[in-house]
Amino acid sequence: MWLSAPNLTFRHGFSLRHGGVSQGPFASLNFDDRQDHPLHVAENRRIALSALGFDPDRVARLEQVHSCEVLTARPGVQTGDAQVSDVPGLALAIGTADCYPILLEDPEAGIVGAAHAGWRGTVGRIAARTVEAMQRLGARPERIRAAIGPGISRAQYPVGPEVRARFLEAGFPEEVLSAGPGGVHLDLLDANRFVLREAGLGTDQIWAANRCSTEADFFSYRRDAGQTGRMWAVIGA
Repeated sequence: MWLSAPNLTFRHGFSLRHGGVSQGPFASLNFDDRQDHPLHVAENRRIALSALGFDPDRVARLEQVHSCEVLTARPGVQTGDAQVSDVPGLALAIGTADCYPILLEDPEAGIVGAAHAGWRGTVGRIAARTVEAMQRLGARPERIRAAIGPGISRAQYPVGPEVRARFLEAGFPEEVLSAGPGGVHLDLLDANRFVLREAGLGTDQIWAANRCSTEADFFSYRRDAGQTGRMWAVIGA
C-alpha cells in the first residue's frame, strides 16, 4: 500500500495503487474523487491513512494547478502545489499520476513539507520554494531531508521544443535533457535533485524511489490517456 523512504523519520508514505476498494480504471487505491465514486475514494483514504497512523479528518490537501504556490498547511483543501507545516498530527497530502511528489522534513525543528512537481513546477523550482517556506518556520537546509517518490521516468517522457527551451533558459544543466525516441526526453527526477541541491541540501540528504509511474504498480495519466486514479504522498510531524 505504501512505499517509505529510509531517510525520513516522521510518518510518511508514497502510495501504490493496490489495497483499496475502487473498481475499473481506478482500481484499487485511488485517492481522487473527480471521476471515481466518492464513497470508494473516502474508504480508500480512511484505509490508507489509518495504516500510517493518521486521522483521516486531519489532512491538508491541495487543489493542484501546476503552480509554484507554497502554502501553510491547514485541514481541508487549498489551491496550490506545495505546503509546509509545524503542526503535530496534521497529514500533508500531494496527489500525483506522473508528476513527482517530494516530501521533506526537518526532524529537529518538527517541520515538514510536501510538493507536487510537474514540469512547470520543476522549472519554477517549487522544491526550493518549499525549502524556503520551511526555513521561514524555523527549518535549516543542512537538517532538511528530502524524499522524491515515483514519477514519470526520462525514458517515458518526451517533451516539445518549448519545454526544452524553458529548462535551458531557467539555468538547468543540459544533462536533464537528452535525445530519445520521439524527440527530446526530460529527466524530471534529476531536475528536481538539481533544484534541491541548489536550495542547500547535500546529495546525501536526498533520496529517490527511482520508480516510474508508468509501471503497473502506479496510476499514470500519460499511460492511461487521462482515465486513471491518483496516488498520494503523505507526511506529518
